[in-house]
Amino acid sequence: MLQSQLFAKIKKETPKEAEVISHKYLVRGEFIEQSFSGVYRFLPLGFRVLKKIEEIIRAEMRKLGAQELYLPALQNKNFWLETNRWETIDPPLFKLKDRHQKETALGSTHEEEITDIVRKRIKSYRDLPFSLFQIQEKFRNEIRATGGLLRTREFLMKDLYSFHSNEKDLINFYQKVKMAYFRIFKRCGLTTLCVEAATGTIGGELSHEFMVLSEAGEDRILICKKCNFGANIEKIGERTKCPKCKGQLEKRNSIEVGHIFNLGTKYSQAMGANFVDKNGKSFPIVMGCYGIGLPRLMAAIVEIWHDEKGIIWPKEVAPFQIHLIPIESTQKVKKIAKNLYQDLQEQGIEVLYDDREDKTPGEKFAEADLIGIPYRIVISERTIKSNSVEVKERKEKGTKLVKIKSLSQFLNSK
Repeated sequence: MLQSQLFAKIKKETPKEAEVISHKYLVRGEFIEQSFSGVYRFLPLGFRVLKKIEEIIRAEMRKLGAQELYLPALQNKNFWLETNRWETIDPPLFKLKDRHQKETALGSTHEEEITDIVRKRIKSYRDLPFSLFQIQEKFRNEIRATGGLLRTREFLMKDLYSFHSNEKDLINFYQKVKMAYFRIFKRCGLTTLCVEAATGTIGGELSHEFMVLSEAGEDRILICKKCNFGANIEKIGERTKCPKCKGQLEKRNSIEVGHIFNLGTKYSQAMGANFVDKNGKSFPIVMGCYGIGLPRLMAAIVEIWHDEKGIIWPKEVAPFQIHLIPIESTQKVKKIAKNLYQDLQEQGIEVLYDDREDKTPGEKFAEADLIGIPYRIVISERTIKSNSVEVKERKEKGTKLVKIKSLSQFLNSK
């Protein structure tokens, strides 16, 4: 991508309403823009990051054997009445009426929708187990949207639902999802803690949250360093002693990036989603659900990976892998930069090529640091005298001169 053609106007000023670092840098770097409170537009740079996160999640869901589908955002009121959640879910639903005065709602979650699909198709234990997932918009009628992408009213979410004939089979799959979640967050550059959590209005037998320790987080968790027990204060209340080993509990701020639930038969019983076992007896299907909010995950990455100059994207989620910057406008520099740009692209490497001539080197470097692409490659008259380029990893302070002919090998070794 030529930076002269990139739809982005990098900002020097921090938005007045931004309090947390991810909000400040994502807005200044032209990744996102607020439409109104709690609703954000994803600009081309931000959309690229969002798609990278989406593909990491999608790959791990497929490894679990889950099949992808897509469910409607507009949801049938009758399904919500079956589960008694039309009036009780918190936050409350965004409700609306069509021109026929028929009431519907924007989906904040999809348990009712998925259970309706399954009850029409699953009749026998031979049909179980299986799992389905989607990546879909969610709408939450929050009292207060805060922290940029950390708490919004509209966001993209991955829902995974699993269906089983017994509790043992569900628990086995639940553990596999836990491991998949750890892999997802690691690939996104995050270290997470899996803690016990309240089931809330989703309900079920038990649930766990995946937390990233951060002062920007709204969640308060208790952690035992002695036995690694962890729980949301919402789940176990304020206490100082670990309920498992009696060790000292430490209270920390955290960002929830994933939440998984053992739903048991809550929805299948309410909606009549049953199967017949090998003895001919009918039982409700045992269910689990597993969610990840993609924009919040994106914000959490920035909360962890940044410095005083801007974002430091981990490689797998970065909008581009290389920021190629010629800092002189001589024909020789231009030619070598253009050839290198084409060579890197042919190798399948995503490059943002700063071909702008109305920016000083200092302005280019400041914008590069803010955007946070993993590698900055600088070409100048000085570097080409030794047939080299200057390479700087965004997460490192120093630079290295690397021979142009050895650049691919150098990058592949990282």
